[in-house]
Amino acid sequence: MADMADRNDPDLKYLSVERSQFNDPATQAEWTQKRLVWVPHETQGFVAASIKGEDNDEVEVEVADSGKKMMAHLDDIQKMNPPKFDKVEDMAELTCLNEAPVLHNIKDRYYSGLI
Repeated sequence: MADMADRNDPDLKYLSVERSQFNDPATQAEWTQKRLVWVPHETQGFVAASIKGEDNDEVEVEVADSGKKMMAHLDDIQKMNPPKFDKVEDMAELTCLNEAPVLHNIKDRYYSGLI
């Protein structure tokens, strides 16, 4: 009962996210089909991209924002977490706990006012 009262406390609105909005099965299925990964970027650190093809140790990816296609080495790409982990409070819950997803989660939470 106290937990429910805490969730309705207006002072806590900047600390947590309503998880039900990220657990939509249609969103999860769409994410799976896109085969999204993080690829290194010169100025932004990492950007989201989808895998279009594979050739030995390299993969062809299409950057989500620009649509630019490029080749990346398998060792340089990092797996992306499913949408249900967007803006997660405890990053230990991330299925892919590496540099790109952690930075993305921190950035998402910061720009959403979830300090």
